[in-house]
Amino acid sequence: MRVHLVDGTYELFRQHFGSVKRNNDVHPMAAAASVVASTLGLVSDGATHVAIASDHTIESFRNDLYDGYKDGDGMDEDILRQIPVMEEALVAAGFVVWPMVTHEADDALGAAAAVAAADERVEQVLIVTPDKDLGQCVSGDRVVQFDRRKREILDEAAVIEKFGIGPSSIPDYLGLVGDSADGFPGLPGWGAKSASRVLARYGHLENIPPAAGQWDVEGLRGAAKLSATLQDQFDDALLFRRIATIDTDVEVGVVDEWLWTGPAPGFDEVAASIGSPGLVDEARRLTP
Repeated sequence: MRVHLVDGTYELFRQHFGSVKRNNDVHPMAAAASVVASTLGLVSDGATHVAIASDHTIESFRNDLYDGYKDGDGMDEDILRQIPVMEEALVAAGFVVWPMVTHEADDALGAAAAVAAADERVEQVLIVTPDKDLGQCVSGDRVVQFDRRKREILDEAAVIEKFGIGPSSIPDYLGLVGDSADGFPGLPGWGAKSASRVLARYGHLENIPPAAGQWDVEGLRGAAKLSATLQDQFDDALLFRRIATIDTDVEVGVVDEWLWTGPAPGFDEVAASIGSPGLVDEARRLTP
């Protein structure tokens, strides 16, 4: 079997800023409806075990670690309103949903990927999101990321090709370069190329020698300045790495619970309330 783990928050953004945004005369819950339709589309394409994680609240434990971490300020109100609607509609459609409160959707996806990878019956785990944070969960060609928009699979070889480092170094990489989408800056002067080259040699922050003269990284410009910044702000780098690290201490159940068997009772009413009664016929058509 293959397991599909969907980033519901990303999907809601994708649908809202995609076709829904381009149409003026649409139902106010059109993006939520589109997420349900898109998830049913996975089933239509052959998916059997599907689960969705969402950021039920935008804030998480990471906001206690760093004041500047994303907190939902400035988010489109249309999206915020539709998060719980999307969750309810997906459950009514028969899917397992993990609404995250203290953690984030990424954490649930990482936890579920670990559970699925430990199940010998699972041939492949597809984490359905292009989010670079989830690259740390990729393993060989068994646990991969799937970018539905681009129809691309990102396996371990692709992670290395894209970032110049293996999956286990992704949190260290983000600790150095930061992540503007999540609201933490990284270290001054450290960019994608420098972080990639240094971590390709040393793997993790603790393994980087304290003095630039000890670095065995050919052709790296500004090594002395990069080294000085890292030593001066090493605690910040560790903090940012902690923020970027997926926390798999999330209860997600077991693989068998993620099998889609059809819509739940009452899906008709929910589908109508989000302006897409046609979803009912599609769900019934796909029900095993």
